[in-house]
Amino acid sequence: MRNLPLVAFLMVAAIQIGICSEDGHYSQKEPSRDGTGKVYMGREISQVVSQHAIGWLERRDREGEEKPSLVIDQLEVEKDDVLADIGAGSGYFSFLLAPLVPGGKVVAVDIQQEMLDFIESKKKLKKVSNIETHLGTIEDTRLPADTVDLAIMVDAYHEFSHPREMLSSIVEGLKPGGRVVFLEYRGEDPSVPIKPLHKMTVKQVRAEAEAVGLEFIEVRDFLPIQHFILFRKPTTTKQ
Repeated sequence: MRNLPLVAFLMVAAIQIGICSEDGHYSQKEPSRDGTGKVYMGREISQVVSQHAIGWLERRDREGEEKPSLVIDQLEVEKDDVLADIGAGSGYFSFLLAPLVPGGKVVAVDIQQEMLDFIESKKKLKKVSNIETHLGTIEDTRLPADTVDLAIMVDAYHEFSHPREMLSSIVEGLKPGGRVVFLEYRGEDPSVPIKPLHKMTVKQVRAEAEAVGLEFIEVRDFLPIQHFILFRKPTTTKQ
């Protein structure tokens, strides 16, 4: 390492002690409460909600607290669209989305097979045929390229351990002009009763989404405690 230029030497040393990642997108810090210690674009990534949180995700008062039915009303999809519920968890939103696309389908994407098994059991119970479970990885949704009309992430994106890679794979899976909805608890509002690392500001979401080429459309703040932030995949590739 003595013969390396100073900048390269510092980069290698930083990687070795865990300060930054090899690709330069991530850094490491002492984990804070509910955090992983991994930092992306100034934001510490939160810990992941496990399958043990299914009861909370499926709670009866969720409609009263968060008004998910209003989200469904705002999506403006066609009956034959392909929708992707990224970080689907228990599938709470997947089952709300399914009636919107009777001629299409909802792809429920998660990295925890236990969550997908729960969704499959619920499909049988509710006799829903247009939800397809899909196992991704921490770095890749594994969505086929150019197949999705709209992807939605409900209180999930802030937990992705590899947000840049995951967003890039979502962009790849979207059709040109396809849209992405981020639902995130409002990070600018200290009165929102959610742990800080499980909230995001519009500014932070925009920075991270635009970094992978998504085009910002608008913010619709019609929900009690969450942002509805809308982006699209460009219809043409920039030269």
